[in-house]
Amino acid sequence: MKTLLPLPLLLLSFARPATAQSTAPAPAHSAAGTAISGRVRDTAGQPLPGVNVFLKGSFDGVSTDSLGGFSFDTRLMGSTSLVVAYIGHEPQELPLTLGQGPISLPNIRLKASRAALGDVVVTAGAFEASDEKRSSVLNSRDVLTTAGALADVAGALNTLPGTSRNGEEGKLFVRGGAAGETKQFMDGLALQSAYTANVSGSPARGRFSPTLFKGTVFSTGGYSAEYGQALSAAVILNSNDLAPETQTGITLLSLGQVGLSQTQRWERASVAVTGDYMNMQPYFGVIPQLQLTAHETMSSSVAYRQRTGEGGMFKAYGVVSKSHSGVRTPTVGWENGQPVDLQNTNAYLNTSFRSHLRGGWSVNTGLAATRDEQHLNLGVQAGAPTVNRLHELEQSVVGRVVLTNDSVGTYWNLKIGAEGLGQHFAQQVQMTGEGQKTDLPQRAFDEQRAAGFAEANIAFTSQLAGRVGARAEYSALLNRWNAAPRLALAYQLNEDNQVSAAFGHFYQTPANDLLLSGQYSSALRFERADHYLLTYQRLTSLRTLRVEGYYKDYRNLLRFDAAQPYRPATYQSTGSGYARGVDFFFRDRKTVPKLDYWVSYGLLDTKRQQRTDPAVAMPTFASRHNVSVVGKYWFNKLHTLVGATFNYSSPRLSYDPAFQAFRTPSYQEFSMNLSYVTTIRKNYTIVHVSCSNLLGRENVFGYRYGAAPTDQGSYQRVPVLPSAPRMVFVALMISINKARPADTNVAPE
Repeated sequence: MKTLLPLPLLLLSFARPATAQSTAPAPAHSAAGTAISGRVRDTAGQPLPGVNVFLKGSFDGVSTDSLGGFSFDTRLMGSTSLVVAYIGHEPQELPLTLGQGPISLPNIRLKASRAALGDVVVTAGAFEASDEKRSSVLNSRDVLTTAGALADVAGALNTLPGTSRNGEEGKLFVRGGAAGETKQFMDGLALQSAYTANVSGSPARGRFSPTLFKGTVFSTGGYSAEYGQALSAAVILNSNDLAPETQTGITLLSLGQVGLSQTQRWERASVAVTGDYMNMQPYFGVIPQLQLTAHETMSSSVAYRQRTGEGGMFKAYGVVSKSHSGVRTPTVGWENGQPVDLQNTNAYLNTSFRSHLRGGWSVNTGLAATRDEQHLNLGVQAGAPTVNRLHELEQSVVGRVVLTNDSVGTYWNLKIGAEGLGQHFAQQVQMTGEGQKTDLPQRAFDEQRAAGFAEANIAFTSQLAGRVGARAEYSALLNRWNAAPRLALAYQLNEDNQVSAAFGHFYQTPANDLLLSGQYSSALRFERADHYLLTYQRLTSLRTLRVEGYYKDYRNLLRFDAAQPYRPATYQSTGSGYARGVDFFFRDRKTVPKLDYWVSYGLLDTKRQQRTDPAVAMPTFASRHNVSVVGKYWFNKLHTLVGATFNYSSPRLSYDPAFQAFRTPSYQEFSMNLSYVTTIRKNYTIVHVSCSNLLGRENVFGYRYGAAPTDQGSYQRVPVLPSAPRMVFVALMISINKARPADTNVAPE
């Protein structure tokens, strides 16, 4: 029996190196013929129907039946090869000698190709040992609709396991790590100024709107060698490609904000321009504030996207912002707090390009620049000299190039990359004392940092995958190298369940203020954390269950003498610590129709000694127990999405100058929001109402202490409290000239 094979398979059969074809003579013809039969199965022994079986370099062949069987006759003679090819599996070539009687091949086994294993990843949702498969992924809708998050990326991520809520900072504190140990990346480029400027005690927000991103990956440890300079966690922000349509947006907030946006979409390009202005002074007149006395911001951004070639994309995003805040920060000896005036100007540009190359390679490269300047004016009192003014300027440029080859091997791919950073940081301080103001000499440093990495994702079997990589970095300021191995393994128990493990070394240069003061100390080293993780995950289309145990070992943390903060000789990389715990996460969108909820819990045990700590102790920013319950329900008849969030953190520690520990009350907050979908003149409109800390609980974030003890030997203290018991605001968002009709019967995006 002869079957005419499809053209692609014929091309495959002839597309071989000429040298390979010349090693064996073409088979001759015989009138007698040879019968060839057999059966094709996969590695599990299951029959494979529709497999193409043919003699190399000929038209003689057939496809397997429903049981994987095949049989055909050929009149060719001599030595040749039988090609067995099936989509999603590795082809085989079996040597045959024709003309010597019937040939039976009852047990041909085909292995699944890497592409097929990739399909298993999509089906199971958690197979490959990669950041996206082991991490929690939130889209922009999750960020915007999570009650209490106030449409802030960090606010939404703080409802996930592994985080400790620090309401006085508003940043991410992950698994016993400080906020500076979590690094954010936009399209692979590290953000040097990810948060808005803030005074300690007044929470910061992320600088970037969640609507810029198509997905947010929150990796709480053991992440890829592609990312560095983060001891604890990585937030990977992937920006949108082409805008879906042309539209105009108008946003009005009761907080005193007006926002306008215009998006233009062409066939292969799009551009979006935004402008925002906020002045919260009228809001303060309605809801009095304990700390904030002024808050005004203005910003403008441009995002350009251009499709290049068949699968390439060029992106450019630039934003300029200016803000002014007035704060009365809690301080002993100051009635109603010490007045602080903060002005900040920030400019950021991010460009990236990705494209396919030859030979299975693809390139992803980018360049980003940041300029952040802030002026801090502090109120002073008569007495000992105190800082009156502080001016800081940071400028940086970061670039990277990453090459990926998905066809370098049958069961593995390869990714290699290089990064570079140029940074300038300067600080000018003015001191006030005895009626005189003195400008101290400017302090500054320049840093050049280079890094390279290589990584491979390997499919060992249809159930076992791994990621093996290494990263190396060099700091010109420290004059030191580091080498960081990374390893992750994942084993698929069945279609929905997997266990995985990860290990790695993670390095980070000390914070800017520490580098500024200790830059001439030859004892400075990279700070280091070693991660060990073990994870179980069950993932179906509408439910996620994830339990992870972890251990972090801190080394080379920077320490210095509190009495001599500007003496480089006192700066030593001798601090150490640990963090260990268990994280639990469950998300369910199946049990109750139209209800989406998740529950997260984190148990944390951590101690460390760094900066001016006289002993190893639990850091002030860490909570032993952290719980979040988030729910969202869509009322179809009311065209309304209602959300609620409850957060709980166990008491944190606070230390006076004598290093005596005090406990804060537990942190508890219940927040609600609702989004009503309607139309105004047929234009899609959302009315959003939000209230954080609905019950008005007085949460205490910590304490500030006096510099000297009282006559009784204790230290006076004042609590650090929220600016107001609760935040309430109403927002009106209108999308004009949308190409598709407004649909008020689906939850808002």
